[in-house]
Amino acid sequence: MTNAKTADSDILFEVRDGMGLITLNRPEARNALTFSMYERLAEICVGIEPAGEVKALVMTGAGGKAFAAGTDISLFRDFTTAEQALAYERRMDEVLTAIETCPVPTIAAIAGACIGGGAAIAASCDLRIGARDLKFGFPIARTLGNCLSNASLSRLVALIGQARTKEMVFTARLIEAEEALSLGLVSELHADHAAVLGRALELARMLLGHAPLTLRATKIALRRMRLTTSGGSDEDLITMCYTSEDFREGLEAFLAKRPPRWKGR
Repeated sequence: MTNAKTADSDILFEVRDGMGLITLNRPEARNALTFSMYERLAEICVGIEPAGEVKALVMTGAGGKAFAAGTDISLFRDFTTAEQALAYERRMDEVLTAIETCPVPTIAAIAGACIGGGAAIAASCDLRIGARDLKFGFPIARTLGNCLSNASLSRLVALIGQARTKEMVFTARLIEAEEALSLGLVSELHADHAAVLGRALELARMLLGHAPLTLRATKIALRRMRLTTSGGSDEDLITMCYTSEDFREGLEAFLAKRPPRWKGR
């Protein structure tokens, strides 16, 4: 196992047997994110190579009581100008895009509070599984009075639809575990943080055995469909998969009735 940390250890990053694990590590603040944490999170996701050591990535929060309670509120005290607000949202969109476009599958293992920026991070992951104490939402209409960017709103709409997104933001309520499951915000529920993290790592381990180009093409295509009404062109994705070494390997392995040996190229 290797372990890399930010200077203040607010984000931990481990790589083990092809699986990456990011832990938001400010449990005393319910893992509220600082600007440097956002930067480090984006840095990790951008640094993952398409055919590199990490084949799947799990994100979770330390302490078992929160995935992340959003951006550290104290960071907003100096906001007085439009440019500060616009720069913040631009940077947030860059961070969330880095998560969304990470070339490997991403899994959010959510326990406790998943609020504001934490909920935006989880919504940017490919898969989300939760503990039964999960609370998910954007209570900004009764707290800060800020707003979500179009990009963040579009991710939520893609997950739960426009009507549900509007209701969640307007009422400022937090969605709990069973409702999150019924809405499709999470795909599974487990007893507690330990169980959720264990299951997330199990899912990641399963994904290690799947064709990486298939997973990557699906991620890219679905993002294009969210961003454009037409879905955008898919010719590059079809070409990438069908002309790859992995496609030939999958074909030969299927015919030979043996497990494929994927290379991601």
